[in-house]
Amino acid sequence: MLTLTSASSALTLFPECKTQRRRFAISAAADDKFPSFLPKQMEEIKDPFARKLATRIERLPVNVNSLFLIFFFRLIYEKSIMSSCVKPLIQSNQNPVVLLHSFDSSCLEWRYTFPLLEEAGLETWAIDILGWGFSNLERIKSCDVASKREHFYQLWKSYIKRPITLVGPSLGAAVAVDFAVNHPKAVSILDNLEYDLFSIRLVE
Repeated sequence: MLTLTSASSALTLFPECKTQRRRFAISAAADDKFPSFLPKQMEEIKDPFARKLATRIERLPVNVNSLFLIFFFRLIYEKSIMSSCVKPLIQSNQNPVVLLHSFDSSCLEWRYTFPLLEEAGLETWAIDILGWGFSNLERIKSCDVASKREHFYQLWKSYIKRPITLVGPSLGAAVAVDFAVNHPKAVSILDNLEYDLFSIRLVE
C-alpha cells in the first residue's frame, strides 16, 4: 500500500542517523585517477566534489533479458550491460539509499549530497539511469521506460538485494515511481524531490 505524506516527512526518513553538523570540504587533487571509460573532458572539471566522486564511478555488469521474435518463436537471452554507478563504502543495518539523477545528467549530480550521506553513516548508491551517464550502451537498442525499469531492477537484484530508500528528482522521480509501482517489495521509502512535493512510505 502506498501512503502519501507531506514534504516535511522527508526530514524523518533517516531518524536513527544522529550526527553533528560540521563544515564539509574536499580539496582538489591534481593526481585524481579517473576510470578509463570516462571522457577525457573529465580532466577539465575544476569542482573538487565532482572530481572526487568521479574517481569512484565504476561499471558493474548487469544482465537484462531481451525478447526477440524469430520465425514466430520467442527467443529470450541475457545480455550484459556495463552499468555505471557509485557504490557505497560502508554497509549499515538501515535500508540502502539509492540516488537517481535528473534529466540529461549523471550520478555526478549527487557530488555534494553523496559525501554528506556517507558521513551520516548511510549506505548510499548513485546510479546512472539507462541511457544517461557513463554506462556502455553499444549493445543497447532501446532505452524506453520498460528498458530503464528492467535495467534498474536487475542491478538492484544483483547487487543491492534489499529494500531501498529511493530518491530522485525530475527523470529520477519518474523512474523511481515507475520502479516502486512495478517492484514494491524492492522499495521501502520513495522520496520524490520534484518541487519537494511528497514522500511515500511503502507499507506491507
